[in-house]
Amino acid sequence: MRPGKYGNVPTPLAGHTFASKAEARRYAELALLESAGHIYQLEVHPPFPLVVNGQLIGTYRADFSYVQDGRFVCEDVKGARPRDWPRTKKLMRALYDIDVVEIAA
Repeated sequence: MRPGKYGNVPTPLAGHTFASKAEARRYAELALLESAGHIYQLEVHPPFPLVVNGQLIGTYRADFSYVQDGRFVCEDVKGARPRDWPRTKKLMRALYDIDVVEIAA
């Protein structure tokens, strides 16, 4: 596969294609936590429609979401921070009351 814009290498694992090796590693960690019963409802690339004033302005796809200790967690593995990332985080907070957890690559 061809490297991405930030030098990341798309990595297939367990039937999913991850944007980077770091994201694939994080998936392996989370899958292990889920199989051990520490987290539940692990989802890969869950979509979040970004609707403002009734108009769809885009869709954010998190890297992972899951439930831990009764709390919904949304994660994004970041090597480089795209220019629009702070705005996306603010939209997720405003529209869904979700603080996206950044995982350093």
